[in-house]
Amino acid sequence: MRNSVPLLCLWSVCCCFAAGGPAPLGPEGPLQDEPHKPSDVPAPATPPVRFNLRTAEDPEHEGCYLSLGHNQLLEDCGFNATAKTFFIIHGWTMSGMLENWLYKLVSALQTREKGANVVVVDWLPLAHQLYTDAVNNTRKVGHSVARMLDWLQGKEDFSLGNVHLIGYSLGAHVAGYAGNFVKGTVGRITAITEVMKCEHERAVHLFVDSLVNQDKPSFAFQCTDSNRFKKGICLSCRKNRCNSIGYNAKKTRNKRNSKMYLKTRAGMPFRVYHYQMKIHIFSYKNLGEIEPTFYVTLYGTNADSQILPLEIVEQIGLNATNTFLVYTEEDLGDLLKIRLTWEGTSQSWFSLWKELRSYLSQPRSSERELAIRRIRVKSGETQRKLTFCVEDHENSSIAPGQELWFRKCRDGWRMKNETSPAVERP
Repeated sequence: MRNSVPLLCLWSVCCCFAAGGPAPLGPEGPLQDEPHKPSDVPAPATPPVRFNLRTAEDPEHEGCYLSLGHNQLLEDCGFNATAKTFFIIHGWTMSGMLENWLYKLVSALQTREKGANVVVVDWLPLAHQLYTDAVNNTRKVGHSVARMLDWLQGKEDFSLGNVHLIGYSLGAHVAGYAGNFVKGTVGRITAITEVMKCEHERAVHLFVDSLVNQDKPSFAFQCTDSNRFKKGICLSCRKNRCNSIGYNAKKTRNKRNSKMYLKTRAGMPFRVYHYQMKIHIFSYKNLGEIEPTFYVTLYGTNADSQILPLEIVEQIGLNATNTFLVYTEEDLGDLLKIRLTWEGTSQSWFSLWKELRSYLSQPRSSERELAIRRIRVKSGETQRKLTFCVEDHENSSIAPGQELWFRKCRDGWRMKNETSPAVERP
């Protein structure tokens, strides 16, 4: 689970064929059985860009190859001019092989969009080059895709508005060129560039997840850097600052690129539920530097969370409001109460060192007490804000090895007659 990934690195798209590889192509597509030819007749050259229409009836089959200008192949391959058409464009390859998660992506598209045309753009001969050469070839491949689209536009009932180009890495460059060169406007282009490191196949699985688990969309949030996201500062959906990912992503009109982050589960469905927690921590004594290890457990109408750590990205601020990000794998429903725990003696060497350092500076546990009156929570998915007040108003102090309970006391964050958190006093 547990790494945040940027929205702009949400999927990579490649493809593969069944064992044995694709049938050789002639000028009009796959060669059929033909009478014996003299041995001195050269075999037809494989075109550098091929368009492989995948068939829903047999996803393991190698598919059917379309050829520019050959109308009969459209009919023979079962191309539906009135349906949506997806062009999947792979990127640079070191091995020269098409990757083997193609069938999952094709199957997911065909399950989500019944009857759609799913076409794999195979440009392996031009992609299996030195990277700089492959980059230079993307323009040529983009021209080939645009020519295919222009030809298809001449067919009755075919609409460019029903076309979706999906490209990853250099395939995104190809999609961009194709969109520029085609006569008209493509319905949708996913020109997804890898702006930050992202596990290669993980990216594709996120896209597949957005297709097969459409009732559980994952959300990402705009943020300037990962530290601010880890602190829970960036869970706002105002002014298009959040978006669902993958196939469910909504079109936005941002004038500049932006980084978007989210947390995920280890496997599908990847969706998690993000919460921002704002905790004002009081110190009645001058404790100097202190590194408490806090955990929270969230209790909701649907379920209760596991024990969740409050990650301290920077030093805890005393007599100040601290912000944390927590996330759960299950939908807890409406939150009802929160248990806050300050971990006591830990078995990890790092935690033992932190305890020892704190002990040497503040020997007695009573002198290390902190006071917390309330916790403010914001849900990233619903944007709902809640305030939780300490259950025992006579005792809001917590020390290592102790816990505090908080119950929901208000919808929203602002309490009546309360001062700003910046000037709040114990």
